[in-house]
Amino acid sequence: MLPVVALVGRPNVGKSTLFNVLTRSRDALVADMPGVTRDRHYGVCRSGERPFVVVDTGGLSGAEDALDVLTARQVRLAIDEAQVIVFMVDARDGLLPQDHVILGELRRSGKPVIAAVNKTDGLDLDTAMAEFSVFGIHATLPLSAAHNRGTDELIATVLPLLPPEESDALDEGESGSIRVAIVGRPNAGKSTLINRLLGEERLIVSDVAGTTRDPIRVPLERDGRRYTLIDTAGVRRKARVEEALEKFSVIKTLQSMAAAQVVVVLIDARENLADQDLTLIGAAMDEGRALVIAVNKWDGMDAYQREQCQRALERRLVFVDWAKTVFISALHGSGLRELMRAVVRAHAAATRELGSSELTKALEKAYESYQPPLVRGHAPKLRFAHPGGSNPPTIVIHGSRTKHIAPAYRRYLEGFFRKRFKLEGTPIRIDFRDGENPYAGKKNVLTEAQLRKRQRMIREMKKRR
Repeated sequence: MLPVVALVGRPNVGKSTLFNVLTRSRDALVADMPGVTRDRHYGVCRSGERPFVVVDTGGLSGAEDALDVLTARQVRLAIDEAQVIVFMVDARDGLLPQDHVILGELRRSGKPVIAAVNKTDGLDLDTAMAEFSVFGIHATLPLSAAHNRGTDELIATVLPLLPPEESDALDEGESGSIRVAIVGRPNAGKSTLINRLLGEERLIVSDVAGTTRDPIRVPLERDGRRYTLIDTAGVRRKARVEEALEKFSVIKTLQSMAAAQVVVVLIDARENLADQDLTLIGAAMDEGRALVIAVNKWDGMDAYQREQCQRALERRLVFVDWAKTVFISALHGSGLRELMRAVVRAHAAATRELGSSELTKALEKAYESYQPPLVRGHAPKLRFAHPGGSNPPTIVIHGSRTKHIAPAYRRYLEGFFRKRFKLEGTPIRIDFRDGENPYAGKKNVLTEAQLRKRQRMIREMKKRR
C-alpha cells in the first residue's frame, strides 16, 4: 500500500501550495487568505524514489467555531491515517502560540514529525531558522513552496521514515496470485461481484451506499488460477462526501490501486457513465495499472437502453479504447467468465517481458511507415529501443531531437507497439532519450546528408570500374 504523508499546520502557512508542488497538480485551491482549505485533498507524490500519498488538510486555528471544529476533526483523522507528518510553519510570522499547541498534539500522536519552515525566500536563513530550532523533532527544514525550493530535501527526509514497501512485505498467500482491485462508485455492486465469484456471502452487501469502508483482500482460485481480490470503498463526488470516515476511504482506494496489478472499474449500467467513473479510470492510468471496464446490472435492461448505454460508453471511453469492456450481472453471475478472462489477458500484457531486438525491429517498421513531423527543417531520428520495465510495459527509445516528438506521434507509436505485441488492457509508457552526438562542437564534419551523398558517389565509381 502507498504510505500516507499529512501536511498539518495553521491556516495560510502554505500547505496547499506545497501539496500542488509535491503532486505536480493544481488540485488544491490556493489563495492569500486563511481558511481556504476546509476539506482535505489527496494526491500522489512521485518526485522521489518511492511514491506516497499526500494529504492536504485545513488549517488548525484553535477557534471554537462550528466549521473550525469540523475542519479540526478532519485534520485529526489525517494525522491518524498518516505514517509521517509534515508540520508547516510560516517563517515570516515567526513562532506563534498556536504552533506550540499543534506541535504538542502531533507529539502525542507518536508519528514521525518533520517541521517545514515555509516562506523563507528573501530572508536570512540562519536568522529565520533560529527561532524554530527549539522544536527538537526529527528534522526542521527551510522551504519555499511557492518557488519549489527545498522540496527535494523535504522528500529525501520523508522517504526513510516511511514503512517498508508493500512489495517487500506481501502476504505469502498472495505470492503467485494476480492482485485485482475492484473499484467504483458506491452501490455499483463491488461486494456482490466478489461474493458471486467466491460462491459465498463473504462480504456484506446492502442497498445502503458506502457499506464497505476499508479495502478487504480475499483469495480466489478459479479455472486453475489464483487471484487476490481487493474490495474497496465506493468513491463518490466530493460534494456528496460528508462522513469523515468515508472521506478517508478514498485514500485506501488509491492505495489499493497502487497495490494491485489489474484494476476492474465497475460501472452501474443503469446510472450511465459518471465523471467519478472517469476519475477512477484516470487514477488507474496514472498508476500504470492494467484496466478492465465492467458494466454491471446489465440484466433487466431492454434493447434500446442497452444500445444507448453502449453508445455512451464508446463515446466517453475513447481515451481508453485499449481496455476491454465487459457487460456483466454480478447478482446473477452472467458475464463473469469473460470478465476473468479479460483480467488474465490484461495481466499477461502488463507483465510481458519484451526484448531489445524485437522492440528495435518494431520501431524501425513504425518509423518507415510514418516518420515524425519536421522540427525546424529536421526530422527527429529514432535509432533503437529497449525495455524499461513492466506493469506497465515501458519502452525506452533512443534517438536525436526526441524532445520535439509531438504528442500525436507518441500516440501513434503506442498504438503501433500495442497492435504489434497484442498488449490488450494495459497502458504503455514510452520514454524518449536523446543520444549524445560524438561530433558536437567539432568543425569541418560532414552532415548526414553529405555523408550519404559521398558514399553513393563512391559506390557509383566502383561500379564504373
